[in-house]
Amino acid sequence: MPRPRWSRFTTVLAALTGVAVVLAGGTTAAHADPTVADLERQIDRDWNILEPLIEQHNATRQELAARRRQADALARRIAPLQRQVDQAVNQISGLAAQAYKGESFAVVNALLGSASPGELVGQLELLDRFAHRRQREVRAVRDLRDDLAAKKATLEEMVAQLGRAEARLAARRKQIDAGIDRLQRLRSRAYGRGGGGPLRPAPCPAAYPGGPAGVAVRFACAQIGKPYVWGAEGPNAYDCSGLTLAAWAKAGIRLPHNARQQRRLTAGVSRAGLRPGDLVFYHADLHHVGMYVGGGWVVHASRAGMPVRMKRIDDGPVHSYGRPR
Repeated sequence: MPRPRWSRFTTVLAALTGVAVVLAGGTTAAHADPTVADLERQIDRDWNILEPLIEQHNATRQELAARRRQADALARRIAPLQRQVDQAVNQISGLAAQAYKGESFAVVNALLGSASPGELVGQLELLDRFAHRRQREVRAVRDLRDDLAAKKATLEEMVAQLGRAEARLAARRKQIDAGIDRLQRLRSRAYGRGGGGPLRPAPCPAAYPGGPAGVAVRFACAQIGKPYVWGAEGPNAYDCSGLTLAAWAKAGIRLPHNARQQRRLTAGVSRAGLRPGDLVFYHADLHHVGMYVGGGWVVHASRAGMPVRMKRIDDGPVHSYGRPR
């Protein structure tokens, strides 16, 4: 299989490792008594390191799942080919056994015992065609066997690479979980079990757009209060791109579980042209996404420890806007 596509996995997984190391080692300079504002700034800073890691993990997990489906499909195609090769080999083995027993020579002797030269020429031509047909049969079996071997090698390589990539992904998952646990401790220190303000400070949606966008925006509003769980796409918990994916899936439009990929697959819209159901993408690297619900508000799964909630659209560095289609 082509190596460049697999090298992309290696690059992403290496990036996952690097960011996780930063998170594992990052600490804030000691304060005698940090304020809630100090802790919130630290949480924001660390989360903006961690969330890109989560979105990379989501994208890699999706692509690995697609590769796993390709491997399964190849394995299904190989099974009948294996049976075809086995059958062809048995036929050729039978021919070889006949030749060994002298049956082919008996055919030749019969042909050479022709009554006239004209008959002999015709029968020699027949014998020649017979020999060529046998050669073609042997060559066809050999080609079939080689094709099977190549497909098996491709499948074995694919499965081995999948195994290695999935093992690295599992290790990165542990590092993400450790980073989230650390941020949860900071949140508890800052707010206890509360904090963060009201989840629904305004009507949601502010206006109903109808059509698929109406289905998506109503679904997103109905998820307010459900917990953030990274890698989740419902029905009981979400991360940022998992929420927008689930909302638009309800409307019959499938989006990938990755904010950057969602932006690539949606039509760009201007700030002035925003409608409820449009997606709002944040940060230069597009590692966060929410859904516009009208009136200057966005619904989003913000981060670990915070349930799905509404926020002002400009509460964060907006990158661009997209409309699923």
